[in-house]
Amino acid sequence: MNRVVSALIPLLFVIAGIMPGKAQQRYPGYDELWFYRVWFSEKTNSISEYSPEELLSPAAIARREKYGIPLVTESDIPVSSQHIRTLTGAGFRLRCTSKWLNTALFTTTGAIKSDIAGEYPFIDSIQLVKHPVDPVKRNYSKYGITEPGMITDKFDPRLPLNGDMLHKSGLTGLNITIAVLDAGFINADKIEALEPLRKRGGIITTRDFINSSSYVYDYHTHGTSVLSILAGAMPGIINGTAPGAKYMLLRTEDVLSEFPVEEDYWIAAAEYADSAGADIITSSLGYFEFDDPSMDYPFSDMDGDRPFITRGADMASSKGILVVNSAGNERNKAWLRIIAPSDGDSVLCVGAVNHDLTISDFSSAGYSSDGRVKPDMVAPGVLIPLQFEPGVWHSGSGTSFSCPVISGLSASLMQAVPDASPLEIINALRKSSDRYTRPDSLYGYGLPDFLKTLRLLEDEHTFRPEAMMSAGPNPFTDEILVWFHEPPGSLTVTITGTNGTTILARHFPAFAARLFRLDGLGSLAEGFYLVRIVTDQGEEVYKMIRTDR
Repeated sequence: MNRVVSALIPLLFVIAGIMPGKAQQRYPGYDELWFYRVWFSEKTNSISEYSPEELLSPAAIARREKYGIPLVTESDIPVSSQHIRTLTGAGFRLRCTSKWLNTALFTTTGAIKSDIAGEYPFIDSIQLVKHPVDPVKRNYSKYGITEPGMITDKFDPRLPLNGDMLHKSGLTGLNITIAVLDAGFINADKIEALEPLRKRGGIITTRDFINSSSYVYDYHTHGTSVLSILAGAMPGIINGTAPGAKYMLLRTEDVLSEFPVEEDYWIAAAEYADSAGADIITSSLGYFEFDDPSMDYPFSDMDGDRPFITRGADMASSKGILVVNSAGNERNKAWLRIIAPSDGDSVLCVGAVNHDLTISDFSSAGYSSDGRVKPDMVAPGVLIPLQFEPGVWHSGSGTSFSCPVISGLSASLMQAVPDASPLEIINALRKSSDRYTRPDSLYGYGLPDFLKTLRLLEDEHTFRPEAMMSAGPNPFTDEILVWFHEPPGSLTVTITGTNGTTILARHFPAFAARLFRLDGLGSLAEGFYLVRIVTDQGEEVYKMIRTDR
């Protein structure tokens, strides 16, 4: 070989980043890595360095302002970038952080020294939350059970809760954003039941917190099943519990293994949902037992304070988000009890009943380990119609499927009574449930009546005129409100111009609320309009002025 060419070959290998006989080292795959949760002792930035707009979306700011929640607190400040840089410089790879709990999740290619925290004064502690192991996923039934749907299995879970009456009143979750935290959403971009949702652009964001990507339509069908209960529309079979809401699809669950690291992903997703302006988090997930038994939670930890994920869920609630979580499917297994984060003080924990409204054999039992009533309530969760693959529908059984019944119908309450806080909604749901005065460890406070819940919230937040009805404001800009002394029964509202032309007409055979909101009027020309309202109790005609000012 020519000496010049022979001399060039090693140089070319160096430029290319490879040497003969020394292949580039491959960074280990996901299941080969060690995952550590690092608890920091401090944050290096102060509240004064941030404006709300730097940390929160307009929707998140509006939500906090509505409920009188401080816009920026210590928990909203990001984890210290200085600390992150120090640890990444030492070979740690960042996966995600929690500003609420001041932690960061890192991976390493091997086990770290047990005393390494002492080398960094800004570290409180380091906790191993996943390590290489043959995946076993000891509890696959945590996702519930699905089976092909039969014609005789058709069942509307809204009916025992009077939730269908809210939908008939146009209260379908309009302008409410629901974050669905789950294991994956295979076929959610294809199935027929979600076509109306996709057509109206109702999926506003998607994010996979395990792989740090925006694609979520893979890995598992569980999230698709949950979403079909929430937003699905399959005539005569599936009636979504929040068909008018907007949705964030957030993947946090690793279906191939079970480790505490999934709690870190869940909290990262909850923080994302908060900053992006979610109103509700619905989570049909839960944790207590892991592939490494040394990491398991004992039942004594289910006290609303100790599980990492529970602390994150309660923090989400403190930010003005309604957090709804399944109780778990453990009563017919050794564990028996509720699972985290459904033990949270501010988390609405949902069990499951059969079609005849008796408790299912799998619905996890309460109480919490510190004696609080859990589950909070129950909803139908056996043979619930759902869809997760094109062309067919299934029936699902599990608290995974009773949870979105409650969370979806709660969006109707938020639409009807926007000033009611999540904790007020939880308390009203409890009070409207059929076992409120005699709660137990299986049903909790029982089966809620959403019409009664609506009335309780209206009594606190909705103006009640002395007369049969009242309308305003006058003049109006983009919406007209009509208040009723009592729910009007049938309701017809028409707006006509001064020339007698009908501009808008709405009719409801049965309207259940005491407030009717007619919005989207900002495109009307300035001038005089006649607003005619006809109810079972009588009718009124209001002469109203549309103005841009």
